[in-house]
Amino acid sequence: MNKIIRIGTRDSELAMWQAKTVQRQLADLGYKSELLPVKSTGDLILDKPLYELGITGVFTKTLDVAMINGEIDIAVHSMKDVPTLLPKGIVEAAILARAQTEDVLVHKGALQLEQDKIIATGSLRRQAQWLHKYPNHAMVDLRGNVNTRMQKLKDSNWQGAIFAKAGLARIGLTPEETIDLDWMIPAPAQGAMLVVAMEQDKYCKDAIGKLNDKQTEICVHIERDFLRKLEGGCTAPIGALATIKDNWLYFEGALFSLDGKKKLNISKKYSLDAIEGVGEQCAAELLAQGGKELMEQIRSQMKN
Repeated sequence: MNKIIRIGTRDSELAMWQAKTVQRQLADLGYKSELLPVKSTGDLILDKPLYELGITGVFTKTLDVAMINGEIDIAVHSMKDVPTLLPKGIVEAAILARAQTEDVLVHKGALQLEQDKIIATGSLRRQAQWLHKYPNHAMVDLRGNVNTRMQKLKDSNWQGAIFAKAGLARIGLTPEETIDLDWMIPAPAQGAMLVVAMEQDKYCKDAIGKLNDKQTEICVHIERDFLRKLEGGCTAPIGALATIKDNWLYFEGALFSLDGKKKLNISKKYSLDAIEGVGEQCAAELLAQGGKELMEQIRSQMKN
């Protein structure tokens, strides 16, 4: 069978870069494919913060529907945007090797962070961690694709905006005025690309499965198990990072209040042969340390 695999993607520059990367890797393996870009709800509604949209998978739902309707065969996503529970009939086909996981601050030069500043981000996780470190700063919401957000920063009176390092690097948009935020815990699965397919589509699953990076898969699944157990969704102020080094898995996770004043964190080290369920275990520990009450408070605040 010489099927042409229809690749669904959002139409932003970054999303197209990701889809073209998958297309190129498939071509290297001898598979034919075509790109079918679409606009997601998250790309169309830019005047509201993400958490106010009330949609699970705001950046993935349009592609999910297209796949279920048979309009595309696979979809390529930034994995951090994907809900921990996939729609019925859709499965993970591959997780590509991870890029950088860090967040970065893009600023306008001569930045003295101890002074009052206005910092932009569309992420509650980034907002909460920034306010935890710089409680005197003001935060403003920033939506849109990477290019749009960079232009909004340029046109504003803000002193800086927070971006994913991998996203800027992938499309060659990293400016000189950038600070690595190595103290900020990334979103679960940040820097990883996920390709999904229909469960019954053996041809596409076999093809895409050849692109899977096992080490990345292990780490992001642990991070997403942590997120799922906390019942945080993609927008809650939750950070998680699992890394593998010398046959050890290192995990760091944290939950913040929306204003950044409260932080619950956990840091663990596991032998690679004893990592079954560690994401859920770490989340359970955090919930027992006050995380349950904090999550209830966050959910209540986000409804109001």
